[in-house]
Amino acid sequence: MQTKKVVDHITDWLRSYAEQAGMKGFVIGVSGGIDSAVTSTLCARTGLDLLCVEMPIHQGENQVTRADDHINWLQKNFANVRRQKVELTPIFDELVDALPDVEKEEDRFMSLANTRARLRMTTLYYFAALEKYLVAGTGNKVEDFGIGFFTKYGDGGVDLSPIADLLKTEVYALGKELGIIESIMTAAPTDGLWGDDRTDEDQIGASYPELEWAMKMKDEGKNSSDFSGREKEVFLIFNRFHSANKHKMVPIPICKIPDELK
Repeated sequence: MQTKKVVDHITDWLRSYAEQAGMKGFVIGVSGGIDSAVTSTLCARTGLDLLCVEMPIHQGENQVTRADDHINWLQKNFANVRRQKVELTPIFDELVDALPDVEKEEDRFMSLANTRARLRMTTLYYFAALEKYLVAGTGNKVEDFGIGFFTKYGDGGVDLSPIADLLKTEVYALGKELGIIESIMTAAPTDGLWGDDRTDEDQIGASYPELEWAMKMKDEGKNSSDFSGREKEVFLIFNRFHSANKHKMVPIPICKIPDELK
């Protein structure tokens, strides 16, 4: 990959899209992870306004620190970057208290994790409407089109997706080119939705390089019988997520009414 040219291409694309849409800049949620770090830096490079929003919800201290350090780095290098912290923990807790009780608390862990992402999306669109900004998405190709590892109408609710055609390893390559701080470059990827230190690999059962391999094999028409051992296990993991999350990766189904019924 011609990394520097890709960086320039995405930067130009972002600037052109915002200007043609008549928008002043971008708003992005900064999590302390590589995807939001790379995306926010690309947005900053456009010279247009960039508002970086921190939205902790029972967040691990290391995630908060990395996000804070990255925004400090952005503001040191780009004059067009502003920051805003919105503490969503009390709002999340109040919402949980308002919801009906469940018999077993663990039954709603996934639902509440997705609720965190949707609260953040709502917050970003508040600032987007207020400031005339575009919400920049941070999903990469494996997450958005491989295994659907995102929350529908949460981190999947965005105006544009600058890095969605890049594999995770390619995002890291851009991070190196852009000079992203070392603590983010070396941190284990995590969605930060659980209030603990679980990583993406803990949840998925495979690393991003493994998932990229499986995605390539699927595109080549391979099936599980073509593999054995760990390769077969990873291929089945990829297929399971791809199938279960397909509804996130296709347009919303519309019930078409036959003309004779209208």
